[in-house]
Amino acid sequence: MRLLTVSDNESGQRLDKLLSKYLNLAGKSFIYKMMRKKNIVLNDKKCDGSEKLAAGDEIKLYLAEETIEKFSQIKVQKVKKKKLDIIYEDDHILLINKPAGMLSQKARDTDESLVEYVIDYLLDSNALTKENLRSFRPSVCNRLDRNTSGLVAAGKSLPGLQIMAEVFKDRSIHKYYQCIVAGKLRDKQTINGYLTKDERTNQVTIHETEIDGSVPILTEYEPLAYHGPYTLLKVTLITGRSHQIRAHLASIGHPVVGDYKYGIKSVNDEAKKKYGITSQLLHSYQIVFPPLPEPLAYLSGKTYTAPLPDTFNRILKS
Repeated sequence: MRLLTVSDNESGQRLDKLLSKYLNLAGKSFIYKMMRKKNIVLNDKKCDGSEKLAAGDEIKLYLAEETIEKFSQIKVQKVKKKKLDIIYEDDHILLINKPAGMLSQKARDTDESLVEYVIDYLLDSNALTKENLRSFRPSVCNRLDRNTSGLVAAGKSLPGLQIMAEVFKDRSIHKYYQCIVAGKLRDKQTINGYLTKDERTNQVTIHETEIDGSVPILTEYEPLAYHGPYTLLKVTLITGRSHQIRAHLASIGHPVVGDYKYGIKSVNDEAKKKYGITSQLLHSYQIVFPPLPEPLAYLSGKTYTAPLPDTFNRILKS
């Protein structure tokens, strides 16, 4: 028999969810069968998996150790050591300034993404143990394109992950971007349109009017400075669609500098030659937290900012 005592980090979820993580190689039918036969019990009582767990609850697995080990595998991907630029950290979340060129999450099994680097960092700092990974895996709560830099939130605890994922999903958290675009813009504007995405090519198209399969988009930009052929913008996404900033600004003739998917080749070639720019100058630089429930209420109303990367500064210094 193996005894599992529910920790604060594991509380608040359904029993079957936790068992699916702990016995991650077992099928759901096996787990439910073991509960029906009382080979798995909660607080010494028969359970069906729908129970919501609280810290201190006891789960008993009346299974052979060989069976538990067969169905419970801890996967830790070995990654190249990366020094993360951590803007903020507490017991529940991390705010990381992701560099351009890094995936937020894996696209393929062999990829190394920010998720794997976060897990590696937490293991090295003893904030996480391999045993903890049986029932909870830290992950990111929002994603940025590979070549977009800036703030990504990661959940260190289950409440941190769940609450942060929800405020990004319902857009109650305020996110602000900075980018350098081609051409001169003088006035603050809110632009609208409709967006369609080709999943095969992972490219979006902006339309002035609604067409079949399109979704409405709304983007606000405010010029902060301009010099020569470039303008520095602060951008707010009123809606949040894939590639929205890049494609929307390109559709009005002011593409992000260094954007090889939606940009202007001559502009990008000049920026590469003069400033060594090889990726899009788009940076998620600031987030402002909305009112949050416990245990993250202490973050309510707080603002965090990630400094601009050197690629921006090469042009800004001019």
